[in-house]
Amino acid sequence: MKTADPELMRAINRFTVLDTIRRHGPISRVEISERSQLSTTTVSAITGSLLDDGLILTRHEGDIRNAAARGRPRVMLELNPDAVRVVGAKIAAHHMVFVVTNFCGEVISQLSLPIRVNRQPIAVIADLIEDGIRRCVVDAGLALDDIASVCIGFPGVVEHRSGLVRSSPILSEPDVDFAAEMTNRLHVATIVESDSHAITLAHHWFGKGRDLDDMVLVSLEQTLGLGVLHRGQLFRGAGGLSHNLGDLMMGNGLSETVRLAAVAGENAILGANMQETRFADAVRLGRGMTMAQALIAGEDNSMIMAATRAGEAVGIAVANIVTLFGPPRVIIVGSSLSLGEIFLHALADAYRTAIPSSIREIAELVFDASAEEMWAQGAAVVALCELYESPWGTTGPAPAPRTQA
Repeated sequence: MKTADPELMRAINRFTVLDTIRRHGPISRVEISERSQLSTTTVSAITGSLLDDGLILTRHEGDIRNAAARGRPRVMLELNPDAVRVVGAKIAAHHMVFVVTNFCGEVISQLSLPIRVNRQPIAVIADLIEDGIRRCVVDAGLALDDIASVCIGFPGVVEHRSGLVRSSPILSEPDVDFAAEMTNRLHVATIVESDSHAITLAHHWFGKGRDLDDMVLVSLEQTLGLGVLHRGQLFRGAGGLSHNLGDLMMGNGLSETVRLAAVAGENAILGANMQETRFADAVRLGRGMTMAQALIAGEDNSMIMAATRAGEAVGIAVANIVTLFGPPRVIIVGSSLSLGEIFLHALADAYRTAIPSSIREIAELVFDASAEEMWAQGAAVVALCELYESPWGTTGPAPAPRTQA
């Protein structure tokens, strides 16, 4: 029988200890052992190393100056927020959002640039992202040399392990090695991730999934994304591949099959009114959903029908996801939520109809209009999760070599 890779086990245990301190600190070593189910010997060895590297700090509970106090003060452990700074970014069709965070994932500075990104040449997009990162770092009172890692979140299909953006509506080419491009430009280790995975981790650390280690997130933006969290870790495909929910096939047979994006994607929802010049201009400027919301309020039948069809399709897709994974909570985020009650009621009704009666009460549906900076903060969390697993020393984190799928 093949034994577990000891380096992998060390990385997993290290992540577990750091994440336990992050979530429950200040916390004692005994409590870490109880919560993580790691032995006290393992916890002591890992925390000793983390203290040596300056990633965690000690805090004494009790007054060591009070001689009358019984017993020794308890030594509690907490993250050192100043140990590391990272950058997270969300890149969308019409805007870019950047944040710098500390080792706890708390935002130090943020920058939002309303600029049309989609279908620009790759070099131009890279220029814009580089400028945004540098500006956000300067706003934080830092230099790039102070940044341990950068994570850029893209819509579409991203292969996290190789650094390739397989496909994205904002890139004119497939299979772009954006991680290598930005690492060479910034001279800082840069990784890429799908924006749906980023917002999933943001909700796990700070949002609607903070109390859960298992959950599903569905993002309804220009692309339809899926994030699956199991035992506190993102589920990724081969090579760290993200999931493009919009590619899901729906229908009763090949002759009637359609991809989810063709019904529930942003382009599908807005497409019915694209002939109208004013509406087309709004879409081109990234304000299509705002215009759609106004049309629905004005009882525009074509937009109401499009929003209803989209809600029903998403509701069925969510029912299928719950049937497959049985999560306790499904968090639904993204610009499509701005369509309002027409969309939300159609989604909820379709979900209730499609979900099997045996698991009807399993999952809670939660809708959240997540702020744009939260998506970028989630990208920073992706970077932090990798640092939590990395071996450290006096020169900082040692990046693990990328392996082929």
